[in-house]
Amino acid sequence: MAAATKTFFKPPLSSVAKSLTPSILNSPKLNYTPHSSAKRLPSLTIRASAAAFPSPSDGASQAKSPEQFRVEILSESLPFIQRFRGKTIVVKYGGAAMKDPKLQASVVSDLVLLSCVGLRPVLVHGGGPEINRWLKQLNIEPLFHDGLRVTDAETMEIVSMVLVGKSYNINADTVAGELAAALGAEKLILLTDVAGILEYRDDPNSLVKETDIAGVKKLIAEKKVAGGMIPKVNCCVRAIEQGVSTASIIDGRVQHSLLHEIMSEDGLGTMITA
Repeated sequence: MAAATKTFFKPPLSSVAKSLTPSILNSPKLNYTPHSSAKRLPSLTIRASAAAFPSPSDGASQAKSPEQFRVEILSESLPFIQRFRGKTIVVKYGGAAMKDPKLQASVVSDLVLLSCVGLRPVLVHGGGPEINRWLKQLNIEPLFHDGLRVTDAETMEIVSMVLVGKSYNINADTVAGELAAALGAEKLILLTDVAGILEYRDDPNSLVKETDIAGVKKLIAEKKVAGGMIPKVNCCVRAIEQGVSTASIIDGRVQHSLLHEIMSEDGLGTMITA
């Protein structure tokens, strides 16, 4: 089984947080609905020159400045910040996101931003990629059964070395799910090396955007969920059955996938609900 430890992420204040003023974040008037139906708040005033925002009568569209993009992104993010502010979000960090330096930086940046705007991210990181790398160097074949690592005595020595002497070996997905339930988390998010749950494993366009526990169990019974996806799906189901609102399996190969999942209605992978 893939090894895991857990880390409580408490990043320092960044410039991103400073740009979201306390008057916006703490305003009791932030009770508006996400997306285009939201009304503009009196507490959020945006000033811009007429040249920067052409009127509809100007005809030709003009390119938006970086400042305009920043204002729009912050404005659109406010409903989601309000929805999840103060809520615990458990993130299982593993797969490609652990191996690629750019993806590592993306995950850390996302966690910093989420923490700075008031969410409570909890990071659970796996050790699978590093363990596999050492096993390969020592000509030891990794063994898995239904997506879980089979850890014999020889493999356990490598696991202990990778985890700096710690002698336990627990699947990171299982740890994340149980931790999310114990903490009463709002969301559980698993970063993986695939887009999410596919209805047809060989068709990347068959992504299941949202399903419930009954739908997941049906996919498992139909053998559409197999291999390494089984422990991920099972931990999501168990977490939801213990009170976690939603669990998402998203593509960790996409930069800023965490922000996309939390700060948009569409999400980026598969969301499982009760």
